[in-house]
Amino acid sequence: MAGKLSPISKLYLLVIFVILYTPIFFLVFYSFNSGGTMYDFEGFTLDWYKELFSDTRLLIIVLNTIVVALLSALLATIIGVFGALAIYNVRKRKTKQALLSLNNVLIVSPDVIIGASFLILFTVGGMKLGFISVLCSHIAFSIPIVVLMVLPKLNEMSPTLIDAARDLGANEWDVLTKVILPYITPGIMAGFFMALTYSFDDFAVTFFVTGNGFSTLSVEIYSLARRGISLNINALSAVLFLFTTLLVVVYYFISQKNKPMGMGAKK
Repeated sequence: MAGKLSPISKLYLLVIFVILYTPIFFLVFYSFNSGGTMYDFEGFTLDWYKELFSDTRLLIIVLNTIVVALLSALLATIIGVFGALAIYNVRKRKTKQALLSLNNVLIVSPDVIIGASFLILFTVGGMKLGFISVLCSHIAFSIPIVVLMVLPKLNEMSPTLIDAARDLGANEWDVLTKVILPYITPGIMAGFFMALTYSFDDFAVTFFVTGNGFSTLSVEIYSLARRGISLNINALSAVLFLFTTLLVVVYYFISQKNKPMGMGAKK
């Protein structure tokens, strides 16, 4: 049975959540300020949101960001699932550990180093910086995340399920599509949403590999912030916060739907 949190633990969690969410709510609150500054709240207005959604260039950047995030998450999920299956099927323990270590390199490496490495690679390879370079970079750093989400579900799966399917006459394709993939679906969904959020929020890597005429929201927000304080940034940040919150809620309901039912309530 899981122990209850002590009052000190509850207080600690409360302080942590206050520290994390206060700056966000501060940004959202002043996105409705008619005064145009983040010092004195003069009155409620939606002008900053109207200005935000009337900015055609910014809407195109939002579309670019969504397309890159969805495509990179989808492709990284497909590649990551097959990568996790390949690592899972390796029998030699040392080889498996070596592959896992190589998979984790992009996760533990600093984003600046990863971005600079991709920049050098694309420059040497003669690839023009833009949509394709950003997409390839996002796929590359999202694959290890998917692998780490899927592998635990594969390790939880009993080998007897596969043996039983083969005994019943299932071929390798049937085993994959009717036994393995349905079982690891929660891990696949978790990997997809993790890759989606990582791609949507990434700045350091994207900053290195974007070219002229193409940008994403993270890079655009950085450039807007350098020009000075504008409540357009607050409005944009509020919209992004709502979007990511929606993603979390959707993922929560999907994970709850895919969670197996318990054998019974514990008394």
